[in-house]
Amino acid sequence: MKCFFSSSLDPMAFRWSLGNHENFALQIADATNFYITEKNRNDIKNGSILRLTTSPSVQLHERIQSSSMDAKLESLKDLANASRDITFAQEFINLDVHCSFGDLLSFTLTAFVELMDHGIVSWDTFSVAFIKKIASYVNKSAMDTAVLQRSLAILESMVLNSQDLYHKVAQEITIGQLIPHLQGTDQDIQTYTIAVINALFLKAPEEKRQEMAHILAQKQLRSIILSNVIRSPTPINDEMAHQLYVLQVLTFNLLEDRMMTKMDPQDQAQRDIIFELRRIAFDVECDPNNSGSIEKRKSMYTRDYKKLGFINHVNPAVDFTQIPPGMLALDNMLYFARHHQDAYIRIVLENSSREDKHECPFGRSSIELTKMLCEILKVGELPSENCHDFHPMFFTHDRSFEEFFCISIQLLNKTWKEMRATSEDFNKVMQVVREQIMRALTLKPNSLDQFKSRLQNLSYTEILKIRQSERMNQEDFQSRPILELREKIQPEIMELIKQQRLNRLCDGTCFRKISSRRRQDKFWYCRLSPNHKVLHYGDLEESPQGEVPHDSLQDKLPVADIKAVITGKDCPHMKEKGALKQNKEVLELAFSVLYESDEYLNFIAPDKHEYCVWTDGLNALLGKEMTSDYTKSDMDTLLSMEMKLRLLDLENIQIPEAPPPIPKEPSNYDFVYDCN
Repeated sequence: MKCFFSSSLDPMAFRWSLGNHENFALQIADATNFYITEKNRNDIKNGSILRLTTSPSVQLHERIQSSSMDAKLESLKDLANASRDITFAQEFINLDVHCSFGDLLSFTLTAFVELMDHGIVSWDTFSVAFIKKIASYVNKSAMDTAVLQRSLAILESMVLNSQDLYHKVAQEITIGQLIPHLQGTDQDIQTYTIAVINALFLKAPEEKRQEMAHILAQKQLRSIILSNVIRSPTPINDEMAHQLYVLQVLTFNLLEDRMMTKMDPQDQAQRDIIFELRRIAFDVECDPNNSGSIEKRKSMYTRDYKKLGFINHVNPAVDFTQIPPGMLALDNMLYFARHHQDAYIRIVLENSSREDKHECPFGRSSIELTKMLCEILKVGELPSENCHDFHPMFFTHDRSFEEFFCISIQLLNKTWKEMRATSEDFNKVMQVVREQIMRALTLKPNSLDQFKSRLQNLSYTEILKIRQSERMNQEDFQSRPILELREKIQPEIMELIKQQRLNRLCDGTCFRKISSRRRQDKFWYCRLSPNHKVLHYGDLEESPQGEVPHDSLQDKLPVADIKAVITGKDCPHMKEKGALKQNKEVLELAFSVLYESDEYLNFIAPDKHEYCVWTDGLNALLGKEMTSDYTKSDMDTLLSMEMKLRLLDLENIQIPEAPPPIPKEPSNYDFVYDCN
């Protein structure tokens, strides 16, 4: 081999009478013990100590050919360690040595793994017999841990490095034979097992991936990984986290085909899915006999498709021709309608009863949400080599993506209401929902229920707070001068909010009268007098269009007589009406005004915004603190704007932490002019 220092070793061999210089080599005398070659000679640092030793080829010949089993064992131990050196590896491959397995199997496989990592020879050179032999070690129920680990590593490398070997390995190894290795407690074995499954999944032809996914589901791979790996008392190391991430990505990538499939508006089977969505949502309104004229049925379909929130009311199939998300969006909608039927019907009917501009279009929302979820989970992209970002909650359900969608579509509807959004705000709502989902995922919930719970805490108001807090931190709003300025401005802002609340009370609000059995179509109106001294209220025959004059409201309540404002379950009308007491939504909108002789004026606000306006306004009239979420949100928004306006002239100027020093007093005050 000509990779050693011929020019350097010749004089050494002659001087010390060593004989043929090809039998010797130079080695770095440190922990690595790497051999010196023409390729790495320039990497030798000044002062490095070199060792003259026998060449790798001589060592291999002497040790491997030994008749002693102990000598062979020691040789293979050294070989396993030395195989990391490409020089040693090259010599071993050139010798074409076939080591005996038996007791030496572990060291032999270790050496083989290290040797192949150098990429000196192609994986395609190995025979079917060799593959069968390695596969046999994996298929055995009882096998030495080290041998099993290295066998799994070899199989993974074979599959990843050669398409031809993939087919051969796939014939020898089945998912059923790999599953038992996941049920043990050795995390390294579990990691290599999942790595082999991932490799088989990754290299499988597209037409076989769905089939393989079906087999994985039959073998309950997900639940086995959840029980034995994710919920194991052993902490998950980085390599295991990476393999779980890869499995997660490959599983979600199975959705790519549906995501990139356009709906065929002429395909009756696909159109039947849309009919099914309509049937589930409007079951009571459906006409089973299809009676009436064609025009009447078309009109009825158009009306229902509009209620379902499709963009194209006449032919909603056109909505699913956009890719992504294609047919995947329709799949999600059907899953939601069938498996969460009550929530589906509630969302559709709730939005169809709102004003046109305030309805949250279920169809359009579902399509855009599906597209967003695919972007978040990077459906269709290959897994990153260095990422460990797996989510335990996706291993808790066989239809995790569909359940993920079901939770998210309900979140979207909730956020839409919290933002009091209109159709013009659609993109803004989607941005907020994306932020809510991303922030909840960052917390790595262990289950879908936990994910849902985290989202409950990330309301639109909370998102506004987080955004504001982040902006303040980014703009260095924590310095002492800035904080002092904020404290000075806050009372002014609070007074502004107070005036706004009182002005809203002066405008008045229409409230519904609600009985314990059902909602009645009766209304009453309440408004504050312009001088803020009297509440005027009275019954109405129908919902008013605009403001109701004070003169038409028969009853009055002097503000001076009001003793307290009571909210929620403490309200007397919530205690009296059992049915309402159980309705959490109504409970959160209830408040009462307590006045003389323990009399009450009971309210149920039409929505959360009006609830906050009225409770804030009434507390302001009583000289109490306004504590609603809307007050906090308004305070943050207005304070931020005011701070930015006042600091506009100081942009790019460093504000000192301490005020400038006060100069010394002058020696005399002769310059002072007495105006008197």
